Amino acid sequence: MEKRQRFSAEFKREAIRMMQTSGKPAAAIARELGVPRNRLYKWAQDAEKKGDRAFRGSGRPKASQDELAALKRELARVKEENEILKKAAAYFARELP
Repeated sequence: MEKRQRFSAEFKREAIRMMQTSGKPAAAIARELGVPRNRLYKWAQDAEKKGDRAFRGSGRPKASQDELAALKRELARVKEENEILKKAAAYFARELP
């Protein structure tokens, strides 16, 4: 199985620029660069949608440590509240005739 190709943001931006300004068909540019033609279109679409935020890196952005710690604290609090409610429900269910 082949390893997945990775391209830098600069490469992608240059490929898009070539596609828009060279006057050559996208298929010819794709052959020159060694990438599938549909990938060029996808990169152009991403650049149009996201602007400067396009091609920031692979995968999801990492959550900051502060945000992660706050979410863990909130999760612990909600779990504790859930346990209290379960115990209260069991207590009141026992009291019913």
